[in-house]
Amino acid sequence: MTDRTRRDVLAAGGVAATVLLAGCGDSSGLPGGGPDSEPVDGTGEETVDVLVGTDGGFAYAPEHVVVDVDTTVVWEWTGEGGGHNVYEVNERFESELTAEAGFVFEHTFAEPGTYEYVCTPHQTQGMVGIVEVVE
Repeated sequence: MTDRTRRDVLAAGGVAATVLLAGCGDSSGLPGGGPDSEPVDGTGEETVDVLVGTDGGFAYAPEHVVVDVDTTVVWEWTGEGGGHNVYEVNERFESELTAEAGFVFEHTFAEPGTYEYVCTPHQTQGMVGIVEVVE
């Protein structure tokens, strides 16, 4: 096998691995997970819990929740998937980056709106979430 052929084979293997891994962050089997799933209704609750580091360590569960104004969302780390954080894309709130199982971050939502958040190290793997706040 020539060097060029080896490079071609390795490149093709890399593309195949990327295609196979593309679905690894799919959280569609989780309650409130996946881009096409129904959000979890947390209205009427004072607090709503979200796990950080589910579905192989690279998802939030539930991924999408609907809550009332003045509800506190509590994110709790599972310890899976390495270091994670909760970073609201419009910079309205942010947790620290940690891999510590049991670590907790809380945010109380005082204004209605849609709050999209990501895990900054794993957002390209689909580790994203949404909190919809309604009146």
